[in-house]
Amino acid sequence: MSLSGIILGIINIAIVVAVLLLIGAVIMWFCTWLQMTVPANVQKGYIAVVALVGLYMLVALLFGIPTVKIIGAPGMGRWYVS
Repeated sequence: MSLSGIILGIINIAIVVAVLLLIGAVIMWFCTWLQMTVPANVQKGYIAVVALVGLYMLVALLFGIPTVKIIGAPGMGRWYVS
């Protein structure tokens, strides 16, 4: 793998972690708006899960392990015509 591929992969990991943390912040804001408290251990658990996702993505990038594809069709796609 080239250096540019590794850099793009690290940027991708940072974007995914930032989006997950943003989702958690929005949920916290919504719960605060509803005057519901979220315990500190739940918050720390969510951050730990986000960190594990980031670590998994980093290990997958370095060792070439395939990550789970959530968006898009597997293989060549739906509209591939041979």
